[in-house]
Amino acid sequence: MILSAKSGMIVRHFQKFKLSEERKVRKFLLAFMTILVSVVLIACGGTSTDSGTAENGNKKLDKLSIGFVPSRDPEEIITATEPLKELLKSELATLGYEVGEVEISVGTNYEAVGEALSAGTTDIGLIPGGTYVLYDDGAEVILTATRSGLSNDSDDAADWNKNEPTEPTTDQATSYRALLIAGPSEKGQAIAKKVNNGEEITFEDLDALNWNVMSSSSPAGYIYPALWLQKNFDKTITDLSKVVQADSYGSAFARLAAGQTDVLVTYADARRDNVEKWTTEFGREASIWEETDVIGVMPAIYNDTISVSKNSEIMDDDLKAALQKAFINIGNSEEGKKVISIYSHEGYQIAKDSDYDNERAAQELVQQLQ
Repeated sequence: MILSAKSGMIVRHFQKFKLSEERKVRKFLLAFMTILVSVVLIACGGTSTDSGTAENGNKKLDKLSIGFVPSRDPEEIITATEPLKELLKSELATLGYEVGEVEISVGTNYEAVGEALSAGTTDIGLIPGGTYVLYDDGAEVILTATRSGLSNDSDDAADWNKNEPTEPTTDQATSYRALLIAGPSEKGQAIAKKVNNGEEITFEDLDALNWNVMSSSSPAGYIYPALWLQKNFDKTITDLSKVVQADSYGSAFARLAAGQTDVLVTYADARRDNVEKWTTEFGREASIWEETDVIGVMPAIYNDTISVSKNSEIMDDDLKAALQKAFINIGNSEEGKKVISIYSHEGYQIAKDSDYDNERAAQELVQQLQ
């Protein structure tokens, strides 16, 4: 059965309506959970309580709870973050808070931490941007993790090619890019030449290529490239004629080097991780920088968040400001850097909710593709 353009629009409108209705249902359930948890906390005395003022004038908090997502083995996370308890207590003491206990837990999955923040049973959560936007009804982002930046960060693909090779910098970045990279095949070189000459590329140009993508849950290897296609051509990856899914970025680069595919999508700049393999394992004679070119740059993908619960009974603007300063200071210390390296974080910067609007668009697109 062939759908008309009008029918396609109806399907897309239905998908957006479905996502909107799902969010409404989730908001209702989260509101109900919040009320229920509040009643239980009042009856039982609560989990994180404000206990008045200490002798030194600091505000006393019996407990501060932190939830981590299980991006690594939970026991490994618990062990690595143990020093965070005293580090955070010490920092907050200089900022007007005396904390009796810092409790650290690892969620059974990413959603569990988001739900705990929404319900108010966890005060602070270290969660990815994708988890944050799904639970922003009950969570508020206060910090974004930083990592080492790169010498290239332009929206213009040709700029990346003029300034090769991409190198790390001492600057800290709160986001990273996904790139569409053309390889040494005849078609790959032809579209790279077009981009470097300042010519506009069309969807027909892209559809003529053999693509290599990652799984549909990969931000850099699928979701953000799909978002880029939608924004620039009103198409997505499923509209492309020739797409191969790789099981790893390494195998994707191997196919690109062999000419089995013309382009791949990856994080910026994955070529740095494949410089040696390109001329050894992948059998190419020229360097990866000579034989590949960027032909598309995706919207910024913001790093992980430190978010707080909107429904925690101890959370207010003063505590949020203190937590921002405390975690920034921890990220700037040698001991603190060792702790946060479990998540590959190098520091923290102040964040705002709108930083994650691209992630919201990406999540909506994921819902439409399901």
